Amino acid sequence: MQLTLTKLPWYAQVGAFVALAVGACGAFYYYYEMPVRADMKSRQTQLVSLKADISVGLATAKKLPEFRAEVTDLEGRLANLKAILPEEKDAADLLNRMQTVAVQSNMTIKGFKPAPTVTKQLHAEWPITLDLEGTYHNLALFFDRVGKFTRIVNITGLDVKGKATPGGDKTTISATCVATTFVLLDKQALAKPGAKPATPAAKGP
Repeated sequence: MQLTLTKLPWYAQVGAFVALAVGACGAFYYYYEMPVRADMKSRQTQLVSLKADISVGLATAKKLPEFRAEVTDLEGRLANLKAILPEEKDAADLLNRMQTVAVQSNMTIKGFKPAPTVTKQLHAEWPITLDLEGTYHNLALFFDRVGKFTRIVNITGLDVKGKATPGGDKTTISATCVATTFVLLDKQALAKPGAKPATPAAKGP
């Protein structure tokens, strides 16, 4: 037995068409419109995120000249610090400087004996024994000029002895001291086997 819409009462035909229309609309919404809405929502979220990133990028771009100026300033400070506390020790350079200052102070360097470095946590101490000849006045000038070095040099263990008779060059004293300079340790030096920081000396009571 075949059932056709044309044989149904008119109100049944209307109801069937309404049911088919509702079903078609539901299928369209579920299979097409819902995925499209979800995709649009996802794209809107991405757009908001991209706009936020662009805003941050524009703000950063405006500060770029300021950042570059800060980098230049920091690089200049670093260069000054490296002059005070260099990353490498150079005996020849330090000897030349000492010799120049000694000549300017009318002192004679009789001995220049670098000792092994003492490794600390971030730097190494590099002691150098100096044997000098001259006069008390010239020795004071020598130490004053050394104290004005860009590179830090500490003078310790000063031992001054007077000469019974002045030398031919009018030297009246001989002096021995330890000039200690400092070397900045880099990460690679600290990573080397055996390059351990020295144990701090115990403090007195």
